[in-house]
Amino acid sequence: MSEQQQQPGQQDERDERDERDERDEQAEQAEQDEQDEQAEQDERAIEELAGRLFEAARTGDAETLGRYVDAGLPANLANDRGDTLLMLAAYHGHADAVRALLARGADPDRANDRGQTPLAGAVFKSEREVVAALVTAGADPDAGTPSAREAARMFGKEDMLSATGG
Repeated sequence: MSEQQQQPGQQDERDERDERDERDEQAEQAEQDEQDEQAEQDERAIEELAGRLFEAARTGDAETLGRYVDAGLPANLANDRGDTLLMLAAYHGHADAVRALLARGADPDRANDRGQTPLAGAVFKSEREVVAALVTAGADPDAGTPSAREAARMFGKEDMLSATGG
């Protein structure tokens, strides 16, 4: 067989191999596109759930918060400003939600991105029951910037801490 006769057959094999490779690449790209789309959907779902949980903290839905933390949600989940579920519940005056989160391991001294602690927020908002729950859980009145003690002095609310032994 001459060299010229072998080349068309070899060319056909190369063409078939190239077509298979192209199909494989297209299939891999389609699979990657599908995975990317699923990841985007998952991310949107997580953001939506997080938004609902931060809203539960703001509105004092202690039962929902407790259920999710019991199911594995981090007790110190924070938003893009560093506000934890505890910070939001404390700032908005929801003592039951504060106690539920503290009972599940939320850090009473975790400051947000501005250096504010849940205790300082509760003092500023004059939330006595929340202040008492946080101090009972071991919140440090000198943590944060400004600290709860400094906030109490600045806003003439020293009685908020003195009544709790803070």
